[in-house]
Amino acid sequence: MNADRRQYTPKVQNSEEPRDQIVRPQPDTRFKTTDVTSTKGNEWEDYFLKRELLMGIFEKGFERPAPVQEESIPIALAGQHIIARAKNGTGKTAAFVIPILEKCDTSQNYIQALVLVPTRELALQTSNVIKEIGKHMNVQCMVTTGGTSLRDDIYRLYKTVHILVGTPGRVLDLASKHVADLSKAQICVMDEADKLISPDFQPIIERLLVFLPADRQILLYSATFPVTVKEFVLRYLPEHHEINLMDELTLVGVTQYYAHVQEKKKVHCLNTLFSRLQINQAMIFCNSTLRVELLAKKITELGYSCFFIHAKMQQQDRNRVFHDFRNGGCRCLVSSDLCTRGIDIQTVNVVINFDFPKNAETYLHRIGRSGRFGHLGLAINFITEEDKENLFAIEQELDTEIKPIPPIIDKSLYT
Repeated sequence: MNADRRQYTPKVQNSEEPRDQIVRPQPDTRFKTTDVTSTKGNEWEDYFLKRELLMGIFEKGFERPAPVQEESIPIALAGQHIIARAKNGTGKTAAFVIPILEKCDTSQNYIQALVLVPTRELALQTSNVIKEIGKHMNVQCMVTTGGTSLRDDIYRLYKTVHILVGTPGRVLDLASKHVADLSKAQICVMDEADKLISPDFQPIIERLLVFLPADRQILLYSATFPVTVKEFVLRYLPEHHEINLMDELTLVGVTQYYAHVQEKKKVHCLNTLFSRLQINQAMIFCNSTLRVELLAKKITELGYSCFFIHAKMQQQDRNRVFHDFRNGGCRCLVSSDLCTRGIDIQTVNVVINFDFPKNAETYLHRIGRSGRFGHLGLAINFITEEDKENLFAIEQELDTEIKPIPPIIDKSLYT
């Protein structure tokens, strides 16, 4: 497995250089797909960002703005509402984090931005990006999600918090208790917005928006925007700037195959793939929590290192598994759809749908766990007789072709 998991290789600062020296990252010479390379040629300096923010951007290893960042950052800095649609793994998080940090006034001790996400794992990941890019700015970022101590969150909010990242239910709870004061939060970001504006979350979101100022700026980011989002947009973002980078880039960089197998032969087929593929790290998806645990046990019995994660696990166990997998603790992670959204582990180059998903949206988010930020990935789908019709429907909806798996898969397609 690759030992180096950084996205880029920044230049190492010489000990004689000033500590606040802005050091540009060295160019990343690895092949990248067009969804991150087809830029307008902008430089970070073109946005007149704070020096401390530029330092964090370059130390993070970002050479130049990606397309979604080029389109989004100037509009966000101008204070407009945004609806941005872009492929998974193309830099959406930094597209809203950078404007938030630029607008943040650390001399003021109140919540200035709210970032809402649908899962605890994504909240932790987003806060880490904020802290890394804003490391020279003294920005105080707090994460609050369900499944953790409410008392600890209340104590933390007595201290300075500039940016609050959390799941809607917990944030609403803190706002309703008048512990989290959102009355001066001028920016509200909804990442994975299609999920947040689904029937599960929309009532909570609408109650939460009441606590923000009337002139707040709303930024919506997602890879998919169902028709159901339109009503919400008309009500809360009547005048907005729309960014759509998905017309031809939906599945760029991810090679898709299917293997027609009987249910009882799936584990055998998986074992064969393990022996033939060059896997850095792999994510394997099942359609139920029970099947996740059973499959993880089978994979371990086959002699492969494997973790599993699903929504019914204790939060501390989920955090540990996610952290250890991100840091290379094992090669395989068996997951429910808990980890289909926003999870960014760039060493994942293979995704296997052990159970084929029920709809195109889930399929798109699952296979988007590979091929992150313009790199190549491989998606293999196990198809039973019952899945054939669904396979055809997803191909039609996404306007893509999922080909039969060949006897030998060219390693250059995903490594």
